Amino acid sequence: MADDHQIDTDDLQRRMDGAMAALRQEFASLRTGRASGSIVEPIMVDAYGQQTPINQVGTVNVPEPRMVTVTVWDKQLIGKVERAIRESGIGINPVIDGMTIRLPIPELNEERRAQLSKVAGTYAENARVAIRNIRRDGMDRLKKEKAAGMSEDDHKVWTAEVQEMTDAAIKRIDEALATKQEEIMQV
Repeated sequence: MADDHQIDTDDLQRRMDGAMAALRQEFASLRTGRASGSIVEPIMVDAYGQQTPINQVGTVNVPEPRMVTVTVWDKQLIGKVERAIRESGIGINPVIDGMTIRLPIPELNEERRAQLSKVAGTYAENARVAIRNIRRDGMDRLKKEKAAGMSEDDHKVWTAEVQEMTDAAIKRIDEALATKQEEIMQV
């Protein structure tokens, strides 16, 4: 009879893992003073009449620790790729060199490191909010199941499980934030 009233914890876990994956992707886009191809991943280029990810109009490479290059495949798009990089807000001035656009990564000063650390904190808080929303969905499902005849004991067990999943996800977010902030503050 207990199996008649349960919630899909796998679905909740999958959604929490998705929120964590989104956070990791946002963290990857924050530059830390070292070059990384992920810094240009979110940039969209107006190519052939539609918004296209930068990695679909050229090859992104990291030839040296402080340099990212984008080798554009279509000569006509070089100006558009350069404009998209300038307008993206990543704070890097692109340098055109033939079919390649070079992005020199400048040293981060203390003020910029503090700003990036705050941005990382904002990303982490957004992920925590997403996790809490998933928890709320799970708790709402439990209320419906209880109204449909779930026993008090089963309700407590499932509530504890949802809370445990939430606590674990929040802990993973806090650990990822601490790691990212440490990485940002490294000189």
